[in-house]
Formats: sequence, C-alpha cells, structure tokens
Amino acid sequence: MDEEARREKREPRDIGGELIIPIAALAFTVYYITTIIDVPWTAQVSAFFVGSILILLVVIFFIRTAGSLGRGEVSLRLGPILEPVLLVPRRIVLLALTIGYVLLIQWAGFTITTFVFLLLAMLLLNEGRNKRLILILSVAFSIGGWLLFIVAFETRFPAGPFEKLMKGLF
Repeated sequence: MDEEARREKREPRDIGGELIIPIAALAFTVYYITTIIDVPWTAQVSAFFVGSILILLVVIFFIRTAGSLGRGEVSLRLGPILEPVLLVPRRIVLLALTIGYVLLIQWAGFTITTFVFLLLAMLLLNEGRNKRLILILSVAFSIGGWLLFIVAFETRFPAGPFEKLMKGLF
C-alpha cells in the first residue's frame, strides 16, 4: 500500500525497520565507552563526548517515536524492511558479508578485509555491473583507509599480512 493510500485510511506507518540502526548505534556506543578504560584520558574524553551526543540523539529519536506510537501514527511492524521481497536475499547476503568482515578482520587485517568486503558488497549491490570500477574503488578505499587510519592516525586496527608487509618495507 502506498503512502498516500495509508494517509487516507489513517493507517499507521510501519517504522520497525527504522529502529534497527538507532538500537545498533546505542549498543555499539555503550560497548565502545565500556572498552576505553585502558586508553589515554584524552581518548576517553573524546569517546565519551561523541558517545554522549550519539546517545542523546538516539534517546530523542526514541522519545519522538514513542509519541508517534502513542498517537497511532506509526507501528513497530517491519513491513518496509521486508519489502520488496526480491531484495531480502541481497540484504541477508550483505548482513553475512558484514558479519564475515567483523569475524575475519582479526586474521586478515584491516586492509585486506576491507578490500574484500568493499569488493563483494559493491558487486552485490550493483548486481555485478562495472566490475573494473568496483575493483578500482575497492583498492583505492582500502589503501586510503590504511594510509589514513594506520599510517597517519596510527590507530590500532588489526594487522594482517598487508600491514605486516608494509611495516617491513617502511
């Protein structure tokens, strides 16, 4: 049913899918803040500041959502995220790629894992078209991420074969 027909019938809009990212952001922020105990105090302050802003925004979003829910304007059904049905398998594969990225980054390192994830995700989302462009973008973004995060910012991302090779060369 399209949005205009819903308004005429005064059916609530399905927003259950819109809650996934705020809930995940809240969980990640709480997890992140609890894991920075052993880092320098400047990093703790920065993380707490950014995390607090994110938590505040999510709480405001939840309050507004609760108000809309109370007025009957919205429902917590997942309708839009499950439709169109043809996209569900692609979304599941993208979720599996994301989980695979998280699981493999410790072994393969930041750069290789990022390259493989970007390559496969863009091929999936672009239905296999523009393979050359996708390959170039995946290489550029993963090398760019390595240069920015590991070389320039000296972050402690997991080191894999690529990072160890580059460290040995330079």
